[in-house]
Amino acid sequence: MVEPPDRPWLRSWPSGLPRSIEYPRRPLYWLLDRASQLYGDDAAIVFEGRELSFRDVCDAAHRLAGGLRRLGASRVALFMANSPHFIVCYYAALIEGGTVIPLNPALRPREVAYHLEDSEADVVVVDEERLRVVEEAGWRGEVAVVGPPRPGVYAVDELMAEPMEGAEVDPMDDVAVIQYTAGTTAEPKGVMLTHFNLLSNAIAIAEVCMLRRGEVQLGALPLYHSYGMTNVMNASLYAGAKVVLMRRFEVEEALKLIERYRVNVWFGVPTMFIAALDHLRRCPHDMSSLRFCNSGGGPIAESVVEDFEGVTGALLMQGYGLTEASPVTHSNIPVRGLVKRGSVGMPIPDTDAMIVDLETGTRPLPPGEVGELIVRGPQVMKGYWRRPRETAEAIRGGWLYTGDIAWMDEDGYFYVVDRKKDVIKCKGYSISPRELEDVLYQHPAVKECAVVGKPDPVAGEVPKAYVVLKEGSKATPEELIKFVEERVAITPQPIKPSS
Repeated sequence: MVEPPDRPWLRSWPSGLPRSIEYPRRPLYWLLDRASQLYGDDAAIVFEGRELSFRDVCDAAHRLAGGLRRLGASRVALFMANSPHFIVCYYAALIEGGTVIPLNPALRPREVAYHLEDSEADVVVVDEERLRVVEEAGWRGEVAVVGPPRPGVYAVDELMAEPMEGAEVDPMDDVAVIQYTAGTTAEPKGVMLTHFNLLSNAIAIAEVCMLRRGEVQLGALPLYHSYGMTNVMNASLYAGAKVVLMRRFEVEEALKLIERYRVNVWFGVPTMFIAALDHLRRCPHDMSSLRFCNSGGGPIAESVVEDFEGVTGALLMQGYGLTEASPVTHSNIPVRGLVKRGSVGMPIPDTDAMIVDLETGTRPLPPGEVGELIVRGPQVMKGYWRRPRETAEAIRGGWLYTGDIAWMDEDGYFYVVDRKKDVIKCKGYSISPRELEDVLYQHPAVKECAVVGKPDPVAGEVPKAYVVLKEGSKATPEELIKFVEERVAITPQPIKPSS
């Protein structure tokens, strides 16, 4: 087993932050039950002008759990935009002993069909806007809609029953969430995250970021994504912080919400902060309540960080994580400790990290040398759903091989410089080039194609497709873009036909 020769970050460890935390070995839904007991009538969620207390959310989740149990739900797919219903349904599925499969609300029918079949989901909970997508996907299982009932479709409200006690689970082994992530293979892989994986990461994030009862967090990230799920939803439940939840991110609305509700904490992706900075320069808002912001999902330019901090007065930190780690492994510690620009920070409590050689992955490298970043800790996934070979490749000797190329400095701060994996990171999302290529090959005019990542100052990267058309065939870039848009959630732009 590979062992780090030194842990230099411990010499720079922030005062007041525990190096190790005693995490309760409880089901993930314990976070909600505990929040209801401790914080009760405090506001947990503000959504489109309406407030829900921690007790409101907990009671609704326990009542819906009984309805899901009557349906025989064991794997519950959630296909909806951000809303309080997402949180209630998520925890209801866990309370009744099921596994949650959160789906990107932008998925097309073909993609929805793949996710539901691969995950072996038996119930889909969907908002009205996406019900037709589920129908077009050919789904024949149980469906519950956030809205009025329809023939053959339950309404979530009519599934509410007598509150049920939480099911017994093994937090260390039982899977709470199957989270799909893009990879170098054609189809996304399901990441199995246990109750303990997610619980420990939520608690660690709350401690690292000093989230406390009464603080206000902007919920601009999508909750289906592991970043929003852990940092926004779960960490806030543990801390007793209020989430001002957005259905989807819109910069003007986000700035108005920060100003109106005196938001203290904002987790986001680089594109959000770039958009906010541009808007604030043209239309100032009162950002004085912001204590710190965290940018994840991709690199952010140091000039953006400096300008954003100058305009808002808030700290803008960078961190690092991946879905396979629930997702957070590194952070620049806000308020406490040394902050290094361009760095993703140091490992969070109970997390080990190391740089190893790219050839064998077994030789630890000293500070300053570039290699593959590997991590281990309580947040590391159980494995990939139904993919033992890929699991064995990713987790070796207890270490998760991230596929990211990085280096560590003398103080134990890490810097990510490239990716070993052929995945495009666009606006914080992982996009599989192979999946986009497979779709383009379905077009009758396409002979050959290759999708690559193109650097973009706003999105980080955008997919770019190079296409060779069949002899005698015609297709415009616009036609190919539309063809892809109809079949996948994220489209490569621009597409350039080549001869």
